[in-house]
Amino acid sequence: MAASDTESAQQQIDEIEALSSIYGDDWCVVDEDEKIYCIKISDCLDQPKWTLCLQVILPPGYPTSEPPIYQLNAPWLRGQDYTELANSLEEIYLQNLGESILYLWVEKIREVLVEKAQSSDPEPDIKKTTEEVDEDDGDDFLLDYQSIQEDQIKMLNYVTPESQEDEELPPIHHGNPITDRRSTFQAHLAAVVTTRQVKRVLEKLYENKKIASATHNIYAYRIYCEDKQTFLQDCEDDGETAAGGRLLHLMQILNVHNVLVVVSRWYGGILLGPDRFKHINNCARNVLVE
Repeated sequence: MAASDTESAQQQIDEIEALSSIYGDDWCVVDEDEKIYCIKISDCLDQPKWTLCLQVILPPGYPTSEPPIYQLNAPWLRGQDYTELANSLEEIYLQNLGESILYLWVEKIREVLVEKAQSSDPEPDIKKTTEEVDEDDGDDFLLDYQSIQEDQIKMLNYVTPESQEDEELPPIHHGNPITDRRSTFQAHLAAVVTTRQVKRVLEKLYENKKIASATHNIYAYRIYCEDKQTFLQDCEDDGETAAGGRLLHLMQILNVHNVLVVVSRWYGGILLGPDRFKHINNCARNVLVE
């Protein structure tokens, strides 16, 4: 391990200890080994109107030489809002190179939420939350609201050039369902090369009454852009907090690209706790391997 990496590792440990004591229950460890963390941020503690989830992955070189990999999750966070907030976070990183910046990021996001609450912005619709709020489940917490399927499809509209309107619908493969304590999980997969195709596949899946009636339809996609040598990727929890990010992370580990994976979960009335993430990952992995 290089000296700078050893230094980074110690700084990470110190920073995580500080953040978990500052933010308490709002700080959550998604995966200790992979250094994935999630922070729930609200405009106020009593009756929050605006809530956002910041998920971060800390690479070995953070903070000395690498930025955190992050994702902002909130159903209302769209186009311009997302870009502005992401730019602010990147600016903070550049102004504090080599420093621990997660606290600054969280407080910047809170500031934006407070401004939203004080401005005339209408409150986000409170539509759908996860029913899995387990007393003993340390790596899970409730988002106050989550988007519904139409929102997910709308969200893809702003990144979809009109010229691709007539793009063909790729074939959709359905994996074998996994059932545990009356909950059923099933993965669906399609090869995609544009966000327009992602949107078409989602629309097609939601035409199926059974899939549309699932408690959660969690999805993630990764598209490789040859010209820019970068990945276009995104994910959606659909009310199952942090599940979309984990699904995307699995795709990154397996190094798959140009693919959309959707995992439907029908809740059977019995809480599964952390086992549900295992089932979501397993049925996604199986359909990817097939």
